[in-house]
Amino acid sequence: MTATAPNPIIAPVCPGPDPLPHGPLSFTVPPKAVDAHAHVIGRPPAYPFVDDRSYTPPEATERNYLNMLDATGMTYGVLVQVSVHGTDNRLMRQTLRAHHERLRGIAVMPLSLPENEYVAAREDGVVGLRLNVLFGGGIGFDALSEYDALARDMGWHLQFLISVKDLPALAPAISKLRAPFVVDHMGHFPAERGVDAPGFRTLVELIRDGGWVKLSGAYRLSPTLPYKDTVALAQALFNAAPDRCVWGSDWPHVAHYGHMMNVGDLLETLAMWLPCESDRNRVLVDNAHRLYGF
Repeated sequence: MTATAPNPIIAPVCPGPDPLPHGPLSFTVPPKAVDAHAHVIGRPPAYPFVDDRSYTPPEATERNYLNMLDATGMTYGVLVQVSVHGTDNRLMRQTLRAHHERLRGIAVMPLSLPENEYVAAREDGVVGLRLNVLFGGGIGFDALSEYDALARDMGWHLQFLISVKDLPALAPAISKLRAPFVVDHMGHFPAERGVDAPGFRTLVELIRDGGWVKLSGAYRLSPTLPYKDTVALAQALFNAAPDRCVWGSDWPHVAHYGHMMNVGDLLETLAMWLPCESDRNRVLVDNAHRLYGF
């Protein structure tokens, strides 16, 4: 994977996040809360972008990421390897090492590495592997069983960036996994299709039967704040597995070209999904600590 100049046709430039993140206004983020999904992004040529990326993001530095956590009241964070850096996990792992007590990571790694590479990643704070079929630069599901075996060996889980429209075909293989798995952004599903859409029903079944899901990415499912049409989706997933839901900001909101919301807005959406404080605390604290090992 080599660096390439941004191409506005092939890889459009996306805007950066709100420079003044803040927490929610309607509730207080609980102590030990976890933001379970965010990215750090480097700048080429030091950190090259893959040629087959589907967007070109601005830099998202370690300092800005930590400032976002502090400003929104998050004690802990989980960094997910961003697709534009492909399998070059250097920046994410450097950030994990510098903040070992506060951060965990989800890596994108090929199967061909020597065992000591996976062990070193685990020592850095990597706790899972991401498979991604929605944006260029990811690893797909062709070797799902092999990744399942690797995750079991390392004590990791698998994380899927996938559209629920693809779930019915993949569900039989996913249901056989022995490692835990997490589905990103509520299945990246247009909220207007509703909870009775076949792919979403499959997602609910997989979560009810033992999977995890990130109650995140509302702005990817719905066009307008406060994303009221996502309430039924989020509540269906939470009701299916209240002990296996986590929340993530998805900062810095890559590949998003509409209104740039604040992380505080997304926390307000969480409050709309889960108006009960004990339910929110379960998602923000208890579940996330169990999954990520804080």
